[in-house]
Amino acid sequence: MNNLSNNLSGLILLPRLRVQNANAISGPLSWGFPSPTAFTGFVHALERKLAGQLSDGFSGVGIICHHFEPQVSQPAGRRHRVFCLSRNPVIAGYKKYEDKAASIVEEGRAHLEISLLIGVRDYFSDAEGQYLAEDLQHAAYGMRLAGGSPLFRPGKRYAASWHPVAGNIADDSTSFRKLRRRLLPGFALVQRDDLLMAHLAEMRQTAPASTALDALLDLSRLNFEPVVTPASEVGKPDTVDWQIRKKTGWLVPLPMGYAGISDLYAPGQVANTRDASTPFRFVESLYSLGEWVSPHRLQCFEQLLWTQEADAEKGLYRCHNRHAEFISQDNTESQTSTQEQNHG
Repeated sequence: MNNLSNNLSGLILLPRLRVQNANAISGPLSWGFPSPTAFTGFVHALERKLAGQLSDGFSGVGIICHHFEPQVSQPAGRRHRVFCLSRNPVIAGYKKYEDKAASIVEEGRAHLEISLLIGVRDYFSDAEGQYLAEDLQHAAYGMRLAGGSPLFRPGKRYAASWHPVAGNIADDSTSFRKLRRRLLPGFALVQRDDLLMAHLAEMRQTAPASTALDALLDLSRLNFEPVVTPASEVGKPDTVDWQIRKKTGWLVPLPMGYAGISDLYAPGQVANTRDASTPFRFVESLYSLGEWVSPHRLQCFEQLLWTQEADAEKGLYRCHNRHAEFISQDNTESQTSTQEQNHG
């Protein structure tokens, strides 16, 4: 297996962060858990806050969810759920003696309990790394994460910790097996582009005009299919049972980043932008397929880490996770060893 730990000197674990009122609508087609871009952006903001202690910075963030509580309600007499919306402020005064109700703020919120595993490139001793982890956690409590507020939680269980990376497969595998116990119970978010492309190829065998969006929707929804059981006696009709199609895992549609839909404009060329000193481009959301997996099924921490990629020429700004790559490498190695045993 190709090991990427040579690029890292250690990992910082922020365990069981409780985030209040995080953004639950991170894309135009789906709602739920925040996009990986929210967490990579959070780590980038932490890197800028701690720039005085870092020279090479951070590299990737692992996302593990322990609890997810969307702020929704179910109207009386209806089966669907709606977001709990609010008026901020409740009363909006337009004149001195005239008060009117403020408009409803259209937003979706959720409470989270997550653990973040952050890769560090700079070399630190164990003591220095632990000081850095504590400083990083202290800075995180004063920031926003996916639009929500991290809440302080006292106790050793919720304290940040430093985990050095040895740089060889054997030692890193041993240390990761110990580390992933602290991530249980929970589910890690990984990228599964391989399953999306395989399902698209399967759909195109019967429907050549199928697109990646068709494959994504087909994998994301509940598909009821008929299962026919032949009759045991001649003359009797076959039995048809409608069942939900089984999936290979806990698959979810996932906003992965943004794609440019316009040219890259010079700073200040477009009016009313957030930053007049940065080039500007109009973008739209990119979607892919994600999967929630239990950390005990992962073999190395590289399968967890999400990194940022930007290609200004192509107009792509997205997150990337290499979980599928390590799975394919494991399958190739296992097939090779099996063939060698058979020939031997």
